[in-house]
Amino acid sequence: MTDRAALTFKLPDVVAVSGASSGLGHELCRLLIGVGVQVIGVDIAKAQQDLAPLDGYSHVTGSVSSENTWAEVVTSIKDKSPESVGLVTSAAILDVGTILDVTPADMTRAFDVNVVGTALAIKAIMPLMIERSGGPIVAVASVDATFAEQQLSVYAASKAAVRQLARTIAMDHARQGIRVNVLSPGPMLAGLFKRHLESAADSERFLATRSARQPGGRILEAREVAQAAMFLLSDGASALNGADLIADGGLTTSFDFRTGAEGASV
Repeated sequence: MTDRAALTFKLPDVVAVSGASSGLGHELCRLLIGVGVQVIGVDIAKAQQDLAPLDGYSHVTGSVSSENTWAEVVTSIKDKSPESVGLVTSAAILDVGTILDVTPADMTRAFDVNVVGTALAIKAIMPLMIERSGGPIVAVASVDATFAEQQLSVYAASKAAVRQLARTIAMDHARQGIRVNVLSPGPMLAGLFKRHLESAADSERFLATRSARQPGGRILEAREVAQAAMFLLSDGASALNGADLIADGGLTTSFDFRTGAEGASV
C-alpha cells in the first residue's frame, strides 16, 4: 500500500485573523495553528478556551474599528519577527430586518465593523507585508455582496463595500507584492447564519428550507469555508489577485436549484 498523494502549499509565518472568537474566524485559527502557523486572533471578545492555551496563538481583545486595536496587532507581529505575514478579515456583524427596522445607529455600527474594520486592518498590516516584499490578504465578504437577501439590506450593502474595497486595494498595491482576494461565503453553520436562523418564527422549518436550496442538500460547516481561506492565504493562490472566491456549496451557481419535490425531472 502506498501513501495517498498530497499537495502542499506554503503559508505565511504569521497570520492575523479578525473575528477570531466565533464562526469562520475561530475555525480558521484552529486550522492555521494545526499546520504550524503563528496566529494573532483579534476580536472584541476574549479568546476561546480551546485557542487561548495553544502554542503559537496570541489574542488581541478590542474593536476592529479602533486604530488602537490594530496598533497592538502590529506590535505583536513585530515581536515575532516573521519572514512573511498574512491577514484575514472575518469580523462582521449582522442585524436582521428590513430597512424600516434599521436605525441610523445600526447602520453606523454595521459599516464601522464590516467596512471600516476591514480597511483599518489592511492599512495597519500591509506596510509590514510591503517591507517583506508582499503578502496575502483575504477579505471576507459574502454572497450577499453580489446577491440580494431579504431582511439583510444593510449587511449586504456593507459586504458589497468590503468586496470593492479589497479589489481596489489589490490593484493599488499589486506591484508591491500584495495579493488581496475576496472570500464570499454562503450560509454556514456559524454565528451570523445561526443568528438569522434564531430570528425565524420556525427555526427548524427555516433550516430545512435553506438546506434544500443548497445543491448538496446541506448548509456548509464553517471549517469548510475556512479551508478556502487557507488556500487564498497560500502560495498556491499566487495567480489570484482581486478575485472573489465564492464558497457557498454551489448555491449561487444557478438561479434555481430543482430538488425534485416540485415535479422537475431530476
